[in-house]
Amino acid sequence: SASEYDIIVKTIDENLEYVMEELNGTGLEKYIHNIGSLSGSKDIAINFQNKKLLSLPVKDLIENWYKVSYEIQLLRDNPKTATAEFINDTEIDNPALNPTINFSIPERINLNSSRPRIAILREQGVNGQNEMAAAFNEAGFECIDVHMTDLVSKRHHLQDFEGLVACGGFSYGDVLGAGGGWANSILFNNELRKQFGDFFQNENVFSLGVCNGCQMLSQLRTLIPGTDSWPSFKRNTSEKFEARLVQVTVRDSPSILFKGMEGSVIPVPVAHGEGRAEVSSKSLKALNEKFTSISYADHAGEKTEKYPMNPNGSTNGIAGVTNENGRVTIMMPHPERAFLNDQYSWCPEEWQNYSPWIKLFLNAREFID
Repeated sequence: SASEYDIIVKTIDENLEYVMEELNGTGLEKYIHNIGSLSGSKDIAINFQNKKLLSLPVKDLIENWYKVSYEIQLLRDNPKTATAEFINDTEIDNPALNPTINFSIPERINLNSSRPRIAILREQGVNGQNEMAAAFNEAGFECIDVHMTDLVSKRHHLQDFEGLVACGGFSYGDVLGAGGGWANSILFNNELRKQFGDFFQNENVFSLGVCNGCQMLSQLRTLIPGTDSWPSFKRNTSEKFEARLVQVTVRDSPSILFKGMEGSVIPVPVAHGEGRAEVSSKSLKALNEKFTSISYADHAGEKTEKYPMNPNGSTNGIAGVTNENGRVTIMMPHPERAFLNDQYSWCPEEWQNYSPWIKLFLNAREFID
């Protein structure tokens, strides 16, 4: 039996005449039609023989497309954030992600022969260690896989490392609160408590916590100097797991990892269910003025509490903070999942091999050097 196919070819206006000539030269003229063109109009119009058959606003069509998903979200999630997302998704003039980078992104990295050792720390359920190791390896670190059981059994000791990064994932299946189980395994073990405390006191090393690692380190603030204003991390306002590409603005802070990145607005993935930064009114001023390293940003690059640009409802858009000397930084977004352009679902065409996040890992290397 014969099969029929409809093929649509899209071309720019200046090539239309050439394309039509080539197609008509195939002997299939009666099957070839110019069915439409792009327009700056906010309506979609369907015409036949110079008669307008139908004209509908694009916004109405988009709202109808999203309507069923929106109604499900109203029942399943927080109705306020469901409505905010529906409004955001159906705004036809929404500029979406709008990066602003005010530093140079290297095309290649030239490293010396030394490779400082960094502990890629994980716990039961954590799944982000490979991406984290790949990012720090690219910046010239010797990445050592360290499970918490390695510290307990003394196969590894933190004093043997120049950097520590607590990775993201689902520590303890996220059933013991935001990183709480992981933190308590340290706080209620005298040897581990001292080992971590000594590491945080050492001014020649740095620490990073991402996602679950962020939540965990936030609960170790009694061991980390200069963290009196740090937030706790609670369930997302949307009442669901958030996995999206958002953007953050880099704030002026002491963080050694964000050195030279201030004022930039950078897209970054998030993936968490308990990422809402909860801050006391007493601590908010200090965080806002000095110790917030990154904030969730709106389309204009300004810090925001508006969902879904702020995916979890964090006060003042807080996405990451640092301690007073800048050697310990914690953040909910995942820069290790976006240090290469190929890791993005979208990024500006002018970015080459690396994304702007490579600078965070190079800053860590510069601090050690």
